[in-house]
Amino acid sequence: MRNPNLLFAFLLVAALATSPVAQAQKRYILIDGSSTVHPVVKIATDEFQRQMDRDVVMKVEFSGTSAGFRKFVAAEIDVAGASRPIKREEIKVTKEYDIRYLEIPIAYDALTIAVHPEATWVESIRVSELKTMWERSAEGKITTWNQVRPEWPNTPIKLFGAGRDSGTYDYFQEVVAGKTVGLRSDYVGSENDDELIQGIGQTPGALGFIPYAYFMKEGKKLRALSVQWDYDAIRGQPVQGAPTTYPSEEAVLRGSYMPFGRPLFLYVNLTSLEAKPHLKDFLQFFLINADTYVGQVHYLALPKISYARSIAGLETKKTGTRFYGSPEIGLSVYDMINRQPR
Repeated sequence: MRNPNLLFAFLLVAALATSPVAQAQKRYILIDGSSTVHPVVKIATDEFQRQMDRDVVMKVEFSGTSAGFRKFVAAEIDVAGASRPIKREEIKVTKEYDIRYLEIPIAYDALTIAVHPEATWVESIRVSELKTMWERSAEGKITTWNQVRPEWPNTPIKLFGAGRDSGTYDYFQEVVAGKTVGLRSDYVGSENDDELIQGIGQTPGALGFIPYAYFMKEGKKLRALSVQWDYDAIRGQPVQGAPTTYPSEEAVLRGSYMPFGRPLFLYVNLTSLEAKPHLKDFLQFFLINADTYVGQVHYLALPKISYARSIAGLETKKTGTRFYGSPEIGLSVYDMINRQPR
C-alpha cells in the first residue's frame, strides 16, 4: 500500500474496530442462574443464533438460582433463570435498587428423589423420612438406612443434592425441612446436576434430589422413588391422605406430585429489555418455540396460552411476581398461569 493516506485510513479503521467504543456496540445477551433451567435456555440460544441472528453474542452460564439473582439485582446480567420464585428478600433488594423485572414462567419440573440402582429395599419414601435424613439435626447422626425406617438395611446413607446457591436447594430445603431449619451440611453438593447423577450412580446406598430432566436423560444409571407427602414442612404439620406418587408429567400437570412439582422461570431486567431490541427478539423467539425446547429436556411445557401471554407481556411490560416470596405446594399449572404479576 504505497499511498500513505490510504495506509493511515486503513490503520485508523482497524483501530476503531477494536476500540472500546466499537466493542461496546456489540450486541450482547447475558444469562445466568439456575442449572435446572440452563438446558432449556441453551437449546433456545443455540437455535436463535442458528436460525435468526448469528451476530448476537449469547453468554449463557449457570451459577445457581440464588447466585444468578445476586447478579440480576446488581444489574450484571439481563436474564436470570430460576428454579423457584423470587424470594421476599430478593424482592426487597430489587425495590431498593429500582430493578424492575418481568417474571416469565417457562415450564414445570418434577424434582426427583433418586437412589443407586442397587438400593432395592426402597421403592417409595415419605417426606417425613426425607426430613429425618436431611434436616440439620441429622448431621453426623443419621448415617444408615435403618435409622430412617427399621426394616431397611444397616447400609450407610450417602446423600447428594444441589449446592447452596441453587434454587433447587432452596426449594428442597423449604418443602422438606422448613425454611428456618435448614439442611445438614455433610452431603455431596453441586450446582452441576451431571455431577450429582454420576455420584449417585457410582455410590451404593446413595440417595439424592435432582431435576426431572436430568433424571430422564440418565435414568438407566439411577432409580426414581415414589413420594408420599405426609408432612407439610412449610406449615410444620402432618398431612393426611396424600397418595404415593412417582414423578411424571401427568402428576405435575394435576398438581398431585407433592411437594416436588415446581414451576421454572426466566426473570428479565426491564431496563435491558428496553435498551436491547435483540433481547426482545430472542425472548419472542424462545416463547414461540418454548414447548418444543421444554419437551426436548423432558420438562412439562405450559399451555400455549401461557407463552402467548408472556409474549404480550413483553409489549405491555407488566412487571412483578405472581408469588409471595416462597414456594406454594400443590399449585396446578392452570392456577399459576392465571395469576397476574403484582
